[in-house]
Amino acid sequence: MQIEIGSVYDGTVTGLTNFGAFVKLSDGTTGMVHISEVAAEYVSDISQHLSEGDEVKVKVIDINEKGKVSLSIKKALPEPEKPKQSKPRPQNKNANRGWSGARQEEPSGPMSFEEMMAKFKAQSEDKMSDLKRSSDKRGGSNGYRRGNK
Repeated sequence: MQIEIGSVYDGTVTGLTNFGAFVKLSDGTTGMVHISEVAAEYVSDISQHLSEGDEVKVKVIDINEKGKVSLSIKKALPEPEKPKQSKPRPQNKNANRGWSGARQEEPSGPMSFEEMMAKFKAQSEDKMSDLKRSSDKRGGSNGYRRGNK
């Protein structure tokens, strides 16, 4: 069996160190689970989470050029369900309006990071154009008028 990065395998803990655990996969390959990859929460003492002989599911996260296999227990676990919002938040009358007061499109669900960044960039550009317009009306941003020294 050829192990692949990103795949999840069953394994047995064969040894513990202060920095991680060694896990033997079913094909005989041994990999290491760094202490930071044992659990979703902070782990200060690995022996509180694992013991030699424990059967674990691990995900292969890297195989270096020397053939050393890096494993993760926390990435092999299913993602926890996100809690659903129990009651709707009250709507602020300007909640969906940008800096300029223009009506913004309401999101149809959770936004990805890219969508949030695009929204932030658009709002920032709106704010900057509003600021530029208001400073142009006053004849400059620092109050200095040409010809007056």
